[in-house]
Amino acid sequence: MEVRSVVGDLERAVPGKVRVDPTSLAAYGSDASIYRRVPAAVVEPESEEDVVRVVRAAAASGVPVTARGGGTSVAGNAIGSGAVLDFSRRMDRILEIDPDARTARVQPGVVLDDLRAAAAEHGLTFAPDPSTHSRCTIGGMIGNNACGAHSVVWGTTAENVVALRMIRADGSPLTATATGSDDPELDARLRDLVAANLAVLRTELGRFRRQVSGYGLQNLLPERGFDLAKALVGSESTCGIVTEATVRLVPVPAARALAVIGFPDVYRAAEVAPELASAGAMTVEGMGADLLEALRSRPGKQDAGRELPSGRAWLYCEAGGATQDEAEQRAAELARLATGRIAGAESLVVTDPARTRELWRIREGGAGIVTRLADGGEAWPGWEDSAVPPENLADYLRDLYALLDSHGLRGVPFGHFGEGCLHLRVDFRLGTEEGLAAYRSFITEAARLVAAHGGSVSGEHGDGRARSELLRHMYSQQARDCFAEFKRLFDPRGLLNPEVLVDPAPIDAGVRPGPGHRALEVTPVHALSRDGGSFAAAVNRCVGVGSCRNLDTGSMCPSFKVTRDEVYSTRGRARVLAEMLRGESVVDGWRSTEALDALDLCLSCKACAGDCPVNVDMATYKAEFLHQHYRGRVRPRAHYSMGRLPVWLRLVSAVPGLAAASNALLALRPVSSLVKRVGGIESRREMIRFAPRSLTRRLRRRPERGGETVVLWPDTFTNHLSPEVGEAAVEVLEALGYRVVLPEGFVCCGLTWHSTGQLDGAREVLERSLSSLAPHLAAGRAVIGLEPSCTVMLRDEATELLPGDGRARRLAERTRTFAEFVAEHDGPLPFGRLDVAAIAQVHCHQEAKGSWDPDRALLERLGVDLDVISAGCCGLAGNFGFEPGHWEVSQACAERELYPKLRAAAEDTLVLADGFSCRTQIAQGTERRATHLAEVLRDALGSAGRQF
Repeated sequence: MEVRSVVGDLERAVPGKVRVDPTSLAAYGSDASIYRRVPAAVVEPESEEDVVRVVRAAAASGVPVTARGGGTSVAGNAIGSGAVLDFSRRMDRILEIDPDARTARVQPGVVLDDLRAAAAEHGLTFAPDPSTHSRCTIGGMIGNNACGAHSVVWGTTAENVVALRMIRADGSPLTATATGSDDPELDARLRDLVAANLAVLRTELGRFRRQVSGYGLQNLLPERGFDLAKALVGSESTCGIVTEATVRLVPVPAARALAVIGFPDVYRAAEVAPELASAGAMTVEGMGADLLEALRSRPGKQDAGRELPSGRAWLYCEAGGATQDEAEQRAAELARLATGRIAGAESLVVTDPARTRELWRIREGGAGIVTRLADGGEAWPGWEDSAVPPENLADYLRDLYALLDSHGLRGVPFGHFGEGCLHLRVDFRLGTEEGLAAYRSFITEAARLVAAHGGSVSGEHGDGRARSELLRHMYSQQARDCFAEFKRLFDPRGLLNPEVLVDPAPIDAGVRPGPGHRALEVTPVHALSRDGGSFAAAVNRCVGVGSCRNLDTGSMCPSFKVTRDEVYSTRGRARVLAEMLRGESVVDGWRSTEALDALDLCLSCKACAGDCPVNVDMATYKAEFLHQHYRGRVRPRAHYSMGRLPVWLRLVSAVPGLAAASNALLALRPVSSLVKRVGGIESRREMIRFAPRSLTRRLRRRPERGGETVVLWPDTFTNHLSPEVGEAAVEVLEALGYRVVLPEGFVCCGLTWHSTGQLDGAREVLERSLSSLAPHLAAGRAVIGLEPSCTVMLRDEATELLPGDGRARRLAERTRTFAEFVAEHDGPLPFGRLDVAAIAQVHCHQEAKGSWDPDRALLERLGVDLDVISAGCCGLAGNFGFEPGHWEVSQACAERELYPKLRAAAEDTLVLADGFSCRTQIAQGTERRATHLAEVLRDALGSAGRQF
């Protein structure tokens, strides 16, 4: 394949929609599987006509074509070495919803949750609901015949597809329906294929619902009406590229209740699961205690699942009803059935939507959670998706665990127990030739085992590269010949998603974390304590489940939310970094411009460190990369101006009158423009204003107070730019009876050095600060932070940058947020009620690495009616929003929710933001002024009304 010729043909076919830069190709090199195929080109089609042009151009050059939706495929279904068509960005429209016919007509890039939200307006939903519902696409679900939790009652994707519009390998369109296609010649050949193989199609295919391996040719049998649309579901773009689908919608129950049942072990949960499905449960979802233990090993998740009934395995059984009482009664009946059937089983029935959602998050996060075991060990997909007739599940599980033991492997089970479908992540050691051989040995034996139990190697995620080779263990040669002929009728040259289903690649070929590639070695500055000090292990945390691609929920990856560009997702950046470490498609190592480009729009908001199910921390990886990338080189000017901001602010503050003079000069447009140009600052940004006197100067002559001594951390932003916040905090703390002191000398957490990758400087600053704090730490005094990002540096980053320094560990243990310290105060709180409405912008670092619950509790006790911004980062994010090239993304982040709510708010609505960057973004983007919690509490000291 001549890449240059191929790219030229594609660019002429669909100008402006073809991506061939190494950064993009690296980002698309994998999905949620263990496999890697770096494409020759990525195409973002906008219409069916675009798809026709691409397929024809590719066919003329003999280039393979692979369709991709959300890229959440765990079997390597959506990657390829030719042209990859990403439908998620431009072909994502819901074309029609017909509530009378209960159907929807959609493009393949429509995200499942978007379709469900649109259908919900009519009391309907699209029934299949895999755990990736917030980012998987309808096209991807059709490709692998996705199912999800509710297939017990509503069936698989195939059972909910009415018609498909697709482009065949020669570029010709085809419409497939429940009675055939609009191509009589194709239908005749398909009927001949079926007639010649009736016995094998009737006996080997369609034996139970979750048998989705191979092609669904049983749907072409005469007794099934020759339903070609359903037969093509699960074909993984090997027979055609879907451009439009008509799907069935189903009514949503008016009310739901959830019965959660705990069992002594996973086998007994599996034994009763089919009975609960038969008894009318809408879901019968299972998970083992290992999953919960893995979740509780994550930072901030130690209390996860405390509400679950006792046990070592659980089933989630949802019940529906016309009323809440009816749903609750049905859920209770399911619980009684299970507890009566299994000795030692316990149950819990939940009707509150918030509690239900929290419980479901545990189960739905399974695919990401168990990529890291409780002890930190890696676990991988591979034997991810097996299924057996539900009544065989318990016996199959026992035999599967015995097989794991015989290979010295560990796995965490979860899945759709009511339908006999099991997901399992296993601690395969894929980085060596011996480990890869052991992987092949186990997978092959597991395939024989599931076939012996009457099962299928795939139960909902398709065969892809992980399972296509294994079809020989569950299907006869005649059945596999039928599959080959079916594909040949649609794709005689084998150009559509090759190596999948027919003529498969070996299961151990092209394994992403596998052996045989040059790995870039480096000793990182960060300890990376959760990853054994390995930058590669840290990057490989990302298995690709795509939680970072959620557009409407969570705070993770704000730059992806506004650009919808895979490169700017956490997963995309992780893939580029992995390619950089690999040294094949991205060849310049730490000097890589491809990795620099991918990380450029990372806001370092740390949302991924909290929201990602395996806590990928891209902000830390970015800081480490920038440190290595610019080592011994001239840096961008912004790194000197803003990365060393504390130094410049301290110099300005040291000279009396200089702050006021600087403010006056910067108010002059020519001076401001020159400073921004010299300092590498975005020209459309307003310059910050210096406080005439720093906080340390303002407090110098404050009278000493008695009481317990606490240390207020004078972060750079509070000290030099908003000292009024620090003064308010001191007033509140003194009103609570404390003696407030500041550390002696210059102290700083090193945040600005860290965010610009000047890690040597960050460590030096931290070490000096620890020396200043030493007497206070020795005395066991609390250190109270006002700026959330600085507080996270003290509690989280300091121990990673100075892992051997006991003072850093003690500082992390003693540091509290202002809200935490006040909320934990042992005694009455001297505040009156404010009784006001407020919009709150929670700092992204606090949301990711801490909790806003203490803030919320205090404000609610003040009578503050809170409207909390849910969109995550405000978009300024420290130096990010001040750097050239970031303006549009910075403003777009704020426009998602923050700016519109502030514009619509009443004048007397309070605006809350503890972060200096958040307050700056609000001041520069709206006509509002935001206040810090300390200022609110200070005002409440003097307010009338009841105190508490």
